[in-house]
Amino acid sequence: MRTDNFQAPDYYNIDELLTDEHKIVRDAAREWVKREVSPIIEDAAQKAEFPKSIISGLAEIGAFGPYIPEEYGGAGLDQISYGLIMQEIERGDSGVRSTASVQSSLVMFPIYKYGNEEQRKEYLPKLASGEFMGCFGLTEPDHGSNPRGMTTNFKDKGDHYLLNGAKMWISNAPFADIAVVWAKDENGRIHGLIVERGMEGFSTPETHNKWSLRASATGELIFDNVKVPKENLMPNKSGLGAPLGCLDSARYGIAWGAIGAAMDCYDTALRYAKERVQFNKPIAGTQLQQKKLAEMITEITKAQLMAWRLGVLKNEGKATSAQISMAKRNNVEMAIKIAREARQVLGGMGITGEYSIMRHMMNLESVITYEGTHDIHLLITGMDITGIPAFQ
Repeated sequence: MRTDNFQAPDYYNIDELLTDEHKIVRDAAREWVKREVSPIIEDAAQKAEFPKSIISGLAEIGAFGPYIPEEYGGAGLDQISYGLIMQEIERGDSGVRSTASVQSSLVMFPIYKYGNEEQRKEYLPKLASGEFMGCFGLTEPDHGSNPRGMTTNFKDKGDHYLLNGAKMWISNAPFADIAVVWAKDENGRIHGLIVERGMEGFSTPETHNKWSLRASATGELIFDNVKVPKENLMPNKSGLGAPLGCLDSARYGIAWGAIGAAMDCYDTALRYAKERVQFNKPIAGTQLQQKKLAEMITEITKAQLMAWRLGVLKNEGKATSAQISMAKRNNVEMAIKIAREARQVLGGMGITGEYSIMRHMMNLESVITYEGTHDIHLLITGMDITGIPAFQ
């Protein structure tokens, strides 16, 4: 088992911008990752298995719905606390952060915002404690960046809805107890339904042979004439804006999470460069390695400031979807570039499981695509600043 010697970089004293509560929440998550995730994650990734043993720990550090009010089992924290938890978890592994992001932003968030009081009381406490795990069904085999074209649908059968269709690339699907599924009614309007494991005709085949997010469980959602009780439809918002609102919350978490992956790669590369001796001196004393390391810490610092400011805007209810897209796109690109540079600092050692860098690099290849691809987020910014959509 690998010893976790991580030391978080804070070049601009950003800790001074955080409250005492922020730091307590972050430090608790950081210590938990060091103790429970780092020693097992390389083995889990090599075996392509999600370590279910950590679910209870994720719940204990408030990773499931941290901003959900305490009356529904959440921690009642603010948006910066949520971001910091995601940062620390992704410092451990993007796949583990994906599990927490889905549970929080794509399952608990819509039930809290779009569900009724009965649904909130029924599901949120169980999701917050990890007793229930959830997944989010939006992406389809033929509809990724264009979710409006979804074909999954439900028909009113009097005392229930009849749901048919399929979803793809669904984190947590293989073991989820419930799925928040987006489907069209008979008029083509998109609604969210809560589908429970065990409903006849509902299956969740696992996706195998992934080279990325190997310590995360990914699967499909198949609906073959599934009878969904009418009380499982979330009544308070419909239309494409409903699932996109969930994605805003998830993308915000990713903007913070990617910083964690970048910090881990930077910290690993810095420590290695100080210890690795060539030509009678540490390679950290060479100009090219210092260039890499200096650029890494610069980009991490910029991303930290962007995420913090976005968190302030989120807390004030002022953050726009376009601002969240910019942060997600920028910070994930930053992280993947740092992972590649850090791998070069380590030379051949950088590809081994003895270090975390190659795992981060492979994971980030998924993160740069999911929750809106890198290119789509660029077009979201382009539309925001010009007023002209260029998606087709």
